[in-house]
Amino acid sequence: MIKASLRIALLSSLGALALAGCGDAKTDPSKEQDVIAKVAAPAGKSWSATVSKTADGGYVMGNPEAPIKVIEFASLTCSHCADFSRDASEELKRDFIDTGRVSLEMRNFIRDPLDASAAAIIRCAPTERFFPLMENAFASQADLFAAAQANPKGGEAAMALPPAQRFPALAKAWKLDQFFQSRGMTGDQVNACLGNLDNISALEKSTNSAIEQYKIAGTPSFIINGQLAEGIANWAPLRDRLRTMGVR
Repeated sequence: MIKASLRIALLSSLGALALAGCGDAKTDPSKEQDVIAKVAAPAGKSWSATVSKTADGGYVMGNPEAPIKVIEFASLTCSHCADFSRDASEELKRDFIDTGRVSLEMRNFIRDPLDASAAAIIRCAPTERFFPLMENAFASQADLFAAAQANPKGGEAAMALPPAQRFPALAKAWKLDQFFQSRGMTGDQVNACLGNLDNISALEKSTNSAIEQYKIAGTPSFIINGQLAEGIANWAPLRDRLRTMGVR
């Protein structure tokens, strides 16, 4: 049901800004484990500056062989995801990822055309720019919403266009092109990125795969060493879980 709604929202209409929930939580207890030894980063580089793409369509920050692997499913239009980015970023990098004991893989979980457009543009940027652009978009979430809400007619007109023209037109109507141009991308890059429907389809496919494989129903959601971390939707409980697992 979610899968069908997602496709309709991206390809047929503006859709709602909440196809999946935001911040759903349950209890997920865990026993304290032994402390894990730190792993040195490559010479002259920190683990938090080590970023690569993954075969599953994510971007991983940190030691690729870290004993604790965290996958975050995040939506750029989810306020709880923006809260997590604000609260977690500095401490997560400094105390967990830079120790070499934890890696963070982020996968976009798209919920609406604004989310899909912004996510596609970010993924068209150089790999090392992925996390900074994601963090900046989360920090600017209110501005992105305001720009989209300020031009509803422009958004509706864009959604009436053929798919290959739709997303570049949405970016212009919602001023996403200006947003990302001010952060280092050119207008031509934005248009080329959004004019290639494979970029949108890849996001849709990975989101549907997350629903099917991990039963993701809300964002942010976290997979820790292959298991859905129920009850964790913000930084404090995730930090406590990682400490319990031996990062302390």
